[in-house]
Amino acid sequence: MDSLSSILSPTTVTFRFPKLTLMANSATGVSSFSFAFTIYGGERRTATTKRSAKPSKTLSPKEPSTPIPSSLTTFADSNTSLPPKKVLVPIGFGTEEMEAVIMVDVLRRAGADVTVASVEQQLEVEAAGGTKLVADTYISACSDQIFDLVALPGGMPGSARLRDCELLQKITSNQAEEKRLYGAICAAPAVTLLPWGLHRKKRITCHPAFMDKLPTFWAVKSNIQVSGGLITSRGPGTTFEFSLCLVEQLFGESVAREVGELLFLCGADDESRKQEFNKVEWSVDHNPHVLLPIANGSEEIEVVTIADILRRAKVNVVVASVEKSVKILASRGTKIIADKLIRDAAESIYDIIILPGGNAGVEKLSKSRILKKLLKEQELAGRIYGALCSSPEILHRQGLLKDKKATAHPSILSTLTNEVVNGARVVIDGKLITSRGLATVTDFALAIVSKLFGHARARSVAEGIVYEYPRS
Repeated sequence: MDSLSSILSPTTVTFRFPKLTLMANSATGVSSFSFAFTIYGGERRTATTKRSAKPSKTLSPKEPSTPIPSSLTTFADSNTSLPPKKVLVPIGFGTEEMEAVIMVDVLRRAGADVTVASVEQQLEVEAAGGTKLVADTYISACSDQIFDLVALPGGMPGSARLRDCELLQKITSNQAEEKRLYGAICAAPAVTLLPWGLHRKKRITCHPAFMDKLPTFWAVKSNIQVSGGLITSRGPGTTFEFSLCLVEQLFGESVAREVGELLFLCGADDESRKQEFNKVEWSVDHNPHVLLPIANGSEEIEVVTIADILRRAKVNVVVASVEKSVKILASRGTKIIADKLIRDAAESIYDIIILPGGNAGVEKLSKSRILKKLLKEQELAGRIYGALCSSPEILHRQGLLKDKKATAHPSILSTLTNEVVNGARVVIDGKLITSRGLATVTDFALAIVSKLFGHARARSVAEGIVYEYPRS
């Protein structure tokens, strides 16, 4: 049995990926980002194959033009004979959608073969915030498979649904016994892993609301905690960090760094959270109604995060498909079921229309005559509209960015408007709001909450998801 001193002896590891601090490498002249976290009770897991400092495939900042199935890797190893890293992400009724979707998206970007498995008797699962997700398979189909990582999203009652699944308990317990990686976030470390006994002799963290359930001696109030083969994190607002930590454990720090750069998890010291021009009030005399149109190829992180955060602020969000079906295959293979078809959603008036990115999705959205009509009416009526990532291109085509300050994904920024704003995650000009997308979507959604309800409401929502947000 390990001695107590050996269990608690810390090993500090520099986990490199774009975070908050920009540092220049004097030897190479290349900027990098890093932060340190502490590993207890074991050494960091590294990739089993050698990887060069630069992945075998050069990454373009431009998004793929077609939806990517889970089997297609972005950071494939140069030795194609090696099998991809296999990851299991189980979901159930009440799973936290931001956590599940961000994990799946980020891990697939890194090249992992991710299986989303339902612990329910159906593949369609309604998540904690009301988003409907469709799993790839049932958990029963995963019982005889070996995974490099099992990653549990949180949410309530989702974490309890995972806990009560005997098959998932067996899979995860075998994962721990055979010293393969397993992780959990939000409520799952306390509600799921604790009853299974998979927390023993591990430093562990979770959502602040569940910290009192953890053994006091082993509980750590940190965003990310790595302890042997167990990785834990705090909530929806720390899921990008958590996901990149999982990538680092599976593939190494160079892959994690490059994925982080594509996600815009890089904030220079002089970058502002938001910039606002031509300031006007966004107040409405009723519960705000928001339309979020989506299509095959829409960026799932943006769709799910916007819907989740706005619903936490008590905004009525309608996710509407511009396809012939409400079932959508998003850009990284996540399956989402919209609330309505666009033709049915168009019967209502919306205080805000928000366009998500994803190149293939943007092309589909731009061809929707109903959506074009809704956007034109939105402008003429003086109501609010917004876009992020590559979707500001839709507004540009309709002349809705004329004389407006805006930002967007770097790949299209120069083609939009002469009023481009650099150095801000979110740009507001009157009743237009834009953002670069992906990891900036949280600030985008919180900026909308702040404009509608005030800073205090936005900060309250941010605290609930464990996301750093300014006090004033």
